[in-house]
Amino acid sequence: MDNIGLVYMSAALLIGLAALGTAIGFALLGGKLLEGSARQPEQGPALQTKMFLMAGLLDAVPMIGVGIAMYLIFVIAPGLAG
Repeated sequence: MDNIGLVYMSAALLIGLAALGTAIGFALLGGKLLEGSARQPEQGPALQTKMFLMAGLLDAVPMIGVGIAMYLIFVIAPGLAG
């Protein structure tokens, strides 16, 4: 496999693993929110606020991965071709 193919494969792995990690993180975060709300219902709104804050931060992971993958595809790969 040539170097350009390796760059494309690494970009695909980067995006895929970032999305998988985010999905697992959201599942754990939602589960812990439900557990905490079930144990202390009066803390539900406070826990939900913190959950949405963490969800926003957790969304940054695949966005950074997509940015790095685009850098690999559009900057690194054309440099290897020519």
